[in-house]
Order: sequence, then C-alpha cells, then structure tokens
Amino acid sequence: MDTPETGTLEARVWAVLAGAAVGDALGGATEGWTVEQIQTRHGGPVTGVVGPFYEDWRHARPIAPYHKGDGHITDDTLMTHALVQVYAARRQHLDAYAMASDLVPLLIGEQVWIPELESEALILQRVFLAEKWLVARLHYGHVDPREAGVGNIVNCGAAMYMAPVGVVNATSPRAAYAEAIDLAGAHQSSYGREAAGVFAAAVAAALTPGADVEDVVAAALDVAHDGTRAALVAVVEAVRGLAPGADDETVRDTLRAAIRPYDTVGDDYRKPAMDARLPSRTKSIEELPVALGFCLAAGGDYRAAVLGAVNYGRDADSIATMAGAVCAGLGGPEAVPTEWVRDVEQASRIDLRQVAEALSGAAAEIIASDLDEADQHRRRVAALCG
Repeated sequence: MDTPETGTLEARVWAVLAGAAVGDALGGATEGWTVEQIQTRHGGPVTGVVGPFYEDWRHARPIAPYHKGDGHITDDTLMTHALVQVYAARRQHLDAYAMASDLVPLLIGEQVWIPELESEALILQRVFLAEKWLVARLHYGHVDPREAGVGNIVNCGAAMYMAPVGVVNATSPRAAYAEAIDLAGAHQSSYGREAAGVFAAAVAAALTPGADVEDVVAAALDVAHDGTRAALVAVVEAVRGLAPGADDETVRDTLRAAIRPYDTVGDDYRKPAMDARLPSRTKSIEELPVALGFCLAAGGDYRAAVLGAVNYGRDADSIATMAGAVCAGLGGPEAVPTEWVRDVEQASRIDLRQVAEALSGAAAEIIASDLDEADQHRRRVAALCG
C-alpha cells in the first residue's frame, strides 16, 4: 500500500478512489442478501473483509459465477477505473460522445485482471447487462451517444462509476452534475441518469475544503430533480429524526422505510416487481439516497457509513461504493482504514496510488484550464458590459 502525501490534490483523489474501491469490495460479499442472511452466514454483522456467501461460488449462481468477497472489487470499480483511463488520455471534460469513442473500446478491447473471475478478461465479460448495453448501442447500434441510454433498464449502473466526474469538477457540484448528466445519457435515462449527476455533485462537494456531510447533502439537494430529490428529502428527514446514538438496526430500518415509496425493485430484492426499473418522474434508484443517508447518519465517518451500507444488503456494493467515495472525500486518506486498503489492493491486484496519480494529473490540468477560461470569460463580460 502506497498513499500520497497528505494535503495534496493527489491525496484527496486517492481518498475518493480508495474509499469507493474498498466500499465496493466489502459490499460485494453481501450484495443481494438480506440482513438476516448476512448475519447468519457471517455469525453477526460484517466488520471487514469477509469471504463469499457461497464457498462454491463458481456454480452456486450460474447467472453470476463471480467470486464476490475476499477483498475482490466488482464491476463498480472496474467501470470507475475505466473512466479514469478516459480522463487520463483526454485530459479534458467529457461528454456522451467520449463514452462511445473512448470508454466502449476499453470495455471490449483491453484485457484486465478481473478479481471475481480470477483471470484476465475483457471488462465486458464481467459487467451486468445494463452496462453491456453501452457496447450494444454505441459500438454495434451506432446510436447517437446522447440518446443511447434510452430503453436501458433504469438502475444504478451509470451512477456507480461517476466519482471521477466529481473529482475533475472538485468544489463545483453543479458543474459535476451537468457533466455526469451528459455522460450518463449514453448509458441511462430517467432517474438512473439523474442519480449519476447527483452522485458526481456529491463527490465534488465532498472535495471542497472545509466541507462536512451537511454540505454534501445540501449540494445533492440543490441539483436533484423529480423522484430522486423527493427520495433524498425523505431519507434526510428520516435520518434527522433518529434519536441520538440510534443503533445500526434502527438506522437500516429507517433508511429502508424512507426509500421504499420511491424504490421500484420492492422488498424482495431477488424478485423485482413487474414495474421495476422502468422510467418514471416520481421514482428513484435506491442506492444513492440510501448511501447519502448512511453518510449523514454516521456524521461523515467512513467506517460507520461503509459498514452500514455493507450490512444493509440488497445492492450493498454500489451503496458502499457511493458512501465510501463521499466520506473518504470529506475525510481524506486517513479516513479509509489502512488494513482494508491493503487487503483489497492485494486481493484485487490493483494499485490505487497509480490510479490516483492518473486521475489527479488529469484533474489538475482540467481545473487549470477551467480557471483560465473563467478568467477570460470575466474579461469578456467586463468588456461587453463596460
């Protein structure tokens, strides 16, 4: 494990990426299961890296023959790091066209180590059908990238890897939201696309010097629309109504009750409702509001928020990815437990320092260009207005 010097841009970027990857790896072991199933399997709440739900992971679920757990990152982190590669290559703000020209080729043309497959493979061979949509629509269908997300199932697929967008727009939540909304148009529509924008805004807000979790919540509410905003309001109000020192079970139950009216999947996560994941003006994905709810309930504490998400079950890896990115962005490298980072880097064969260097270098150039453009714009407006 190699962490950057505290107080640098690279250190804060490392924190976001490490916080997200560790949350993803811990949450992967509990994804899709109920609280009761998780505690029965692991003898109580999960407190760190644990093994897979099934020892015979290759054959237990043929539709998803993945080695989840044991510190293995999932598709959330694979997609996040692929987007980092695009920023590192382009060194500029991205739009939906970059998804077609740069991201899709990485999914289908470059083999990487896939921890859950225990082999080198294309990212395409690991991602869920909602991400394979990118390849079908953009590479084979030649659909306008700005509209390619229409028709896909509406889920957290686009939101889960938008942390890098928040990084390159650090301290500017509205700019992060706008860029993520553009990018995600190639992948998702409706509240899935909306969540991508709001998550990017939350990460940008978390990287603002002196910010706390209340500032992140305020930034998310400032940009959110429709059912996503309503769900965020419900979750935030529910958390603020908790008694001081509420136990973990109470926090989990409170968050699930708050999101239930907006979540289309339903209480049985393995058997989604018939109208699940369809476009809507009144619904929301579950993952983002619940992730921010855990952040708020934990007061921005990384360990508490991530473990809350991990033990929540359901889409635990994506919830923990988002909560981890936000809380680590707020707290910096010291927020992410060293032993978790070490275990995840070793088990998943990833070098988070290398990824952080790539993204922070690109982000520094992008931010410098933005500042130069802002200064030119100020002068032009001054000349126009006299």
